[in-house]
Amino acid sequence: MTTVVVARLGGNVAIAADTLVTFGDTRLAHGYEANLKLFKAGDSWIGMAGTVAHFPVLRRALAALPPNELKLHSRDQVFDTFLKLHPKLKESFFLNTKEEDSDPYESSQFTALIANHAGIFGVYSYREVFEFDRFWGIGTGRAFALGAMYAGFDKAKTAREVAELGVRAGCEFDKNSSGPIHAHSIKLKG
Repeated sequence: MTTVVVARLGGNVAIAADTLVTFGDTRLAHGYEANLKLFKAGDSWIGMAGTVAHFPVLRRALAALPPNELKLHSRDQVFDTFLKLHPKLKESFFLNTKEEDSDPYESSQFTALIANHAGIFGVYSYREVFEFDRFWGIGTGRAFALGAMYAGFDKAKTAREVAELGVRAGCEFDKNSSGPIHAHSIKLKG
């Protein structure tokens, strides 16, 4: 799958991701396609983990939202935006929302991280939203990324340094992650 991380340090936030795409046992490395896992929506950067089909769908769905509905600057705003997005994913993009019979809610089938001037956020498949104070990671390389970011956080000088450290660890140890790394930094407001 992937390694995508966010970090917050010293008045800045950063988001970073690897560039490998996998289809079962087949690897599509960066040299064969751009494989950019980070995209911009409004003034936010978003990275995703899940099936490759989610990337163009979420990019297009977020781009189609009216500006007054694309709000990603607090937990509640992220929740409201993804709640409004869910029916559009079903109706316009044919999202299959079923995972298990015992699921409490329909699933959006993806996990995403968001970085913007307000902070760093995570959105999970049932539209659970988290705001992170230091760092977080998603994808198959997340355990390696989280360990590396934890170990290096106190020594790092910038949020980008923390984020790149996490993705490098994912690329080193996760079979589904590989470089080059793409990263973006954003200055926090206030």
